[in-house]
Amino acid sequence: MANDVKPRVKVPKSAKAGEVVVLKTLISHPMETGLRKDSKGELVPRSIINRFTCDFNGKNVIDVTLQPAVSTNPYFEFEAVVPEAGEFKFTWYDDDGSVYEDAKAIAIA
Repeated sequence: MANDVKPRVKVPKSAKAGEVVVLKTLISHPMETGLRKDSKGELVPRSIINRFTCDFNGKNVIDVTLQPAVSTNPYFEFEAVVPEAGEFKFTWYDDDGSVYEDAKAIAIA
């Protein structure tokens, strides 16, 4: 598990039924490729976020596969239709098996 990994998400508090909203996510993560060497000349173990998903009320909104070329602290901004009140669940998957999650509710205005 990478140290100090912190997911952050921004979701509007409310929307009209059927409205398209913008969702923003950022996760603080070093994204080590496994190719860099430490001060002792040893390879730093690979540790990247290799997958990101977002679900709304259990239905998939986005599913992204990431590669080692992605920079530190991956940021995603995307749109989603809000058909009803509910909860967006955001999940990041790390190479080492760690899973980081955050969730935000949205109401219908």
